[in-house]
Amino acid sequence: MPSSPAFDPAQATSPRPMPAMTDARPAPPGRIRLAGLVLFTALGGDAWQSLLGWPAFIVLVVALTAACVVSLVRSHRAASLPLSRYSKPLVAFLVLCTASIIWSQYPSATVLGITSQWLAAIAGFFLAVSFSWLEILRALGTALRWLLGLSLVFELIVALFVRHPVGAPWLLDPWHQPPGDYQWSEGNLFNGVAIQGIVGNRNLLAFLVLLALIVFTIELVEKTRPPLTAAFWIGVALLEHALTRSATVLLATIGVAFVFVVAMIIRRVPVPKRLIMYPIGLVGLLGLVVVTLNLSDHLFPLLHRGDTLTGRVEIWNTVLNLAWQHPVLGWGWVSYWAPWAEPFKNLIVINGTVYLQAHNAWIDVFLQLGLVGLFVFSCLIAATAVRSWWMAVDPPLGPLPTPQTARGASGRRGPTSPVVGVPTPYQAIALLPLLVLAALVIQSLTESRLIVEGNFLLLVLLATKVKIDPLPLGPLPLGPPPRSVAG
Repeated sequence: MPSSPAFDPAQATSPRPMPAMTDARPAPPGRIRLAGLVLFTALGGDAWQSLLGWPAFIVLVVALTAACVVSLVRSHRAASLPLSRYSKPLVAFLVLCTASIIWSQYPSATVLGITSQWLAAIAGFFLAVSFSWLEILRALGTALRWLLGLSLVFELIVALFVRHPVGAPWLLDPWHQPPGDYQWSEGNLFNGVAIQGIVGNRNLLAFLVLLALIVFTIELVEKTRPPLTAAFWIGVALLEHALTRSATVLLATIGVAFVFVVAMIIRRVPVPKRLIMYPIGLVGLLGLVVVTLNLSDHLFPLLHRGDTLTGRVEIWNTVLNLAWQHPVLGWGWVSYWAPWAEPFKNLIVINGTVYLQAHNAWIDVFLQLGLVGLFVFSCLIAATAVRSWWMAVDPPLGPLPTPQTARGASGRRGPTSPVVGVPTPYQAIALLPLLVLAALVIQSLTESRLIVEGNFLLLVLLATKVKIDPLPLGPLPLGPPPRSVAG
């Protein structure tokens, strides 16, 4: 009786990844709907805040997090994960944030910041553990369709029927009013000025559009949506990208496109020759940065933006001077700056607007957690980036055969049985974590959203998922298997 095929190193181009820990069975419909609502709420949190007010938004977030915990407990997925499968840099970062209450200069604000951080982390962990990559893609696509669609409808209603700026109503918090300088929408759909969408900010809406372009394009290639539907929503995303007129996200789009092109080139380079290509890619990346900086002086004025990134350089200088007062462990974690606590109270006020972030996630981490936090955060990004890169460019290998698939009823392998170590075709979804992470990291250079709310949830999702389920498997190879080493 012939033996089962053994792994043939000559036919493998990369080491076999650890088996995926996610359940092969599809997630229940109720759990998938919960995932879509969690992503919609996290990525569009500003819309909920503008509509309902902060107290109601906090209740909504706590309720959704509780639902995530209940779903995790019922599925028993978290309990089946050994400690070695967790992202250690992510755990270290969360522990450091929590421990900062010990040396925090504003303990009450730190408690709130730690709580919000863990709420986002739990939701991200729930998504990573409970769903396959394709299910995550679908949930992301659904959430982004609602966010982009509602944004366009909202701007259309304001422009056609309201015809004047609309402030945030805070329907469930009538005792307080949003800041006077905040307008939910300025009704700019038809006057050539940037729209803000339901999130109330053109940069936030533009970043959602960038995520949508990544997700919708992968959906089109993977055929998880009807082609006409996918193409229609790609068109909507491109339209809103133009309407937001966001210079920073335009540059981020160029950066993500560059990462995509490099990944596609590397896919076609034999593994032994890839070490030669990486320095070329690095030089190309540095060249892109130089060209972008030189073009910014001409690009930003065309989009009605200053060449100092709308005052960000001034903000960075102020925050860095403050951060060097506590350079080792920082002032204590707070995520969003607490406007009532020192030193954040009126720390940055530009044209009457109070700013509650450093507009750079790395500078914000340095301010709040010092050099130690910056090192841990860098390790988190680096570890996630490396695993995402491997997932994007390494050829996926056929799944490990089971006793049932390895032998048929006659004791022989069937023609469509998995072959261990045989490369299978690339999948477009393998690019999802790399491109989303690239977008998050590039945006983190001009915004602090990476360490708060929806963007931090995505970071937790990616850091966890690429560790526990590092490579989506391609379709099973067809035809008779090659001769194995064991013969």
